[in-house]
Amino acid sequence: MGTKVLVTEEIAPSGLDILRQAGHNVDFRPGIDHRELIEAVCDAAALIVRSGTQVTADVIEAAPALRVIGRAGIGVDNIDVEAATRRGIVVVNAPQSNTLSAAEHTMALMLALCRRIPEADRSMHAGEWKRSAFVGIELADKTLGIVGLGRIGTLVAQRALAFGMRLIAYDPYVSQERARQMSVELVSLEELCERADVITVHLPKTKETVGLINKERIASMKPSVRIVNTARGEIVDEEALASALYEGRIAGAAVDVYSREPPPPDHPLLGAPNTVLTPHLGATTAEAQDKAGKAVAEQVVAVLRGELVPFAVNVEVGREIPELVRAFLPLAEILGSFYTALAGGLTERVDVALIGQLAEVDDRLISVAVLKGMFSAISEEPVSYVNAPLIAKDKGIEVRRSSSAASEDFVSLIRVSGTGSAGSISVAGTLVGPRQAPRIVEIGEHSIDLPPSRYMLIIHNQDKPGVIGRVGTVLGNAGINISNMAVGRDPGGAHALMGLNLDSPPSGETLEELRRADGIVDVTLLILESAPEVI
Repeated sequence: MGTKVLVTEEIAPSGLDILRQAGHNVDFRPGIDHRELIEAVCDAAALIVRSGTQVTADVIEAAPALRVIGRAGIGVDNIDVEAATRRGIVVVNAPQSNTLSAAEHTMALMLALCRRIPEADRSMHAGEWKRSAFVGIELADKTLGIVGLGRIGTLVAQRALAFGMRLIAYDPYVSQERARQMSVELVSLEELCERADVITVHLPKTKETVGLINKERIASMKPSVRIVNTARGEIVDEEALASALYEGRIAGAAVDVYSREPPPPDHPLLGAPNTVLTPHLGATTAEAQDKAGKAVAEQVVAVLRGELVPFAVNVEVGREIPELVRAFLPLAEILGSFYTALAGGLTERVDVALIGQLAEVDDRLISVAVLKGMFSAISEEPVSYVNAPLIAKDKGIEVRRSSSAASEDFVSLIRVSGTGSAGSISVAGTLVGPRQAPRIVEIGEHSIDLPPSRYMLIIHNQDKPGVIGRVGTVLGNAGINISNMAVGRDPGGAHALMGLNLDSPPSGETLEELRRADGIVDVTLLILESAPEVI
């Protein structure tokens, strides 16, 4: 038999067939506990799981032969991706397998909630006939507020249009033109909460989205609003939602996901009135399970054959890349993240220019790395070097590449530019010194020498005495340490730019104080998840 593939949860038989037909030894062990998992994985070349198996660092360390971990679904919260990457193990998933099922489940919950179907069903089964007790509302002519216009949010929008709903959405990373094509009006989250008759959530779980629908935002909603959450339980404050339902401050809620799954007996939503609750069924259709099983099996087989995989969650392992390109890929990702933060979201077009020695290499992979950086912090699905172009296509973003061997100041330079709501945006970077350390060397018209770091402030200011001191005083009073600062003037000399590396992020109040300070034109906080520490 071939290499061992350990499967610890139920996947579609078609997926198991693909593995066996490829000549692999399938060890199908659904329901094994953590101790048994560590014993069973020790000689496995591949591990396939769903959401119930915790693939922790100790599991990964117990598997010296492990080359690939497959998740039959979208999320990889139960897999220590960092530990896998350190070991050179590819993590793959099936990010498109359940989008249609999740969108349809959203519509099902919306209809069940608005027409009070579960209550009516229970009444009928009890032998009652109470037509007047279950008066619902129509979806037609109601305003649907979609929080997150990714793949699932877009599918929900298409289906809601067929019901005659008016569509508004909050998604800072979708362009106005793209929204217009979908007949969606883009609004702020605050306006969405105030205007919507039904609100549906379709965001990934990140530090920024946890608790996004909080007590204050729920308080601003109409008393007649109905909330649907099929995304992640942590995005909606469950205590605040339950309180609003008990007090009658909102009309109802339909929930498929919970901060703890299964929810404990004392979970506030379990006894709340006017609710429709389902046990995380968004991906639970025969079609979605079949797609997920087949997709992840195909990825696992491809990795074991040494082929390129289309849905690698972590960095591709073992691919032949020219050394010059390989060295610049982390910088390209940083520039993509930097560009998106400066632009305040995605732009309809992005230009990637390779200058100097880089002009001699194939620019496609570096452009993809820029896209990966742009999308990684905002996408509802894991972003890889392979699916980043697909995400760009889905979001209607045009990528233009150019190269020039002529470079006055740097041996090699990557410049990322475009036009956002605030005008032209441009950022450029290079590698310096024997350690090939990344540096930001241009921001707009300003020349600068700034190492990227996790927390950064970019400040545009008037070029006059005292401004730098005021910035240092505000941050110092807030207990924020500046680990590095770089400054640069524009060609005219009237304005300047400060780039600051910080040890911790300033609060919203501190940022507002900076913006109000004399001589400050604009302040942007950047949080770059993959940036190196400042040396």
